[in-house]
Amino acid sequence: MFENWPDAIERRGAIVTTHGENIPFAGFLISFGLLLVERDGPDSTGTRKVIISYDSIAMVKFSTAGELSRFQAMGFQPPL
Repeated sequence: MFENWPDAIERRGAIVTTHGENIPFAGFLISFGLLLVERDGPDSTGTRKVIISYDSIAMVKFSTAGELSRFQAMGFQPPL
């Protein structure tokens, strides 16, 4: 999903890890099964960037408003 993120959808949201950590992001980069996310501001330890393996992602939350049809570019389709 991150490799084919369409330009029409803002690169903002939050990731929930398999350990239950909620990581809001305002941008990201990809590299061989790893995701580098950037926060708008530092967390409680002062960090702004986090590297997460795809296997550690349990959920992705989108802060983008709009129709569900916008997400079809990511491969999501309506049920038959």
